[in-house]
Amino acid sequence: MSAHTRIRDVAVGTSWLQRSLIVGLVLSALWSTWTVPPTDLTARVVRDVVLFLVVPGALAVTHGRDLGFHVDRRALRDTLVLAAFVVPFYLVGSSLPSIRAYYPMWETTTALTAFLPHTIQQLIVVIAAETYYRGLLCVGVSEELGFKSVFISPVVYALHHVGKPPIELLLSSPTDVLFGAFDYHSQSLLPSVVAHGLGLTLLDWLVLHDPVVPPERVLAALRWLPVPL
Repeated sequence: MSAHTRIRDVAVGTSWLQRSLIVGLVLSALWSTWTVPPTDLTARVVRDVVLFLVVPGALAVTHGRDLGFHVDRRALRDTLVLAAFVVPFYLVGSSLPSIRAYYPMWETTTALTAFLPHTIQQLIVVIAAETYYRGLLCVGVSEELGFKSVFISPVVYALHHVGKPPIELLLSSPTDVLFGAFDYHSQSLLPSVVAHGLGLTLLDWLVLHDPVVPPERVLAALRWLPVPL
């Protein structure tokens, strides 16, 4: 029996849950090895769309599965609640020295001719990321795992945040669980896409301006955290 035949037989015998998790693991590895210039947002868009949007989307279509690409009243309500919850965190975070030194991740200015294309490309990255983390690894397998699906991707999500400001790395897993819980409840990616995309856009805009909250006040309030701010 050829290697191709053995692989095909194994694939045929696996469930949707097994296939989605295996593909998710492979995509995570490929994402880490497919390096792109850190200053090239377009290259980042291409990589993330191919690995995190096209592949999971194709897998879902061929298996007749839903990754959360729909909008209804529950999704809209959950989106408003999640967005209202996370906006204050971005407002406060934009005053932290480590955040202001790191963002915007890709160079831009407040001029609309620069900021708008930057925001659109960054939103595409967010949609791709949410399709992978909250779509393939949460909503997509929620029928089999129930609420436990919310806890599949926090470790991978945190690993993909290595190299970012320590406070962001510390909060990455809890954020993943929070976003996953809202998407699971609504069975839609809309809450996390809006919260994530709106948050990044707001953060970039705030960092390009003077801090809304005095940095010394934020540093004093968060000095108990075990990471540099």
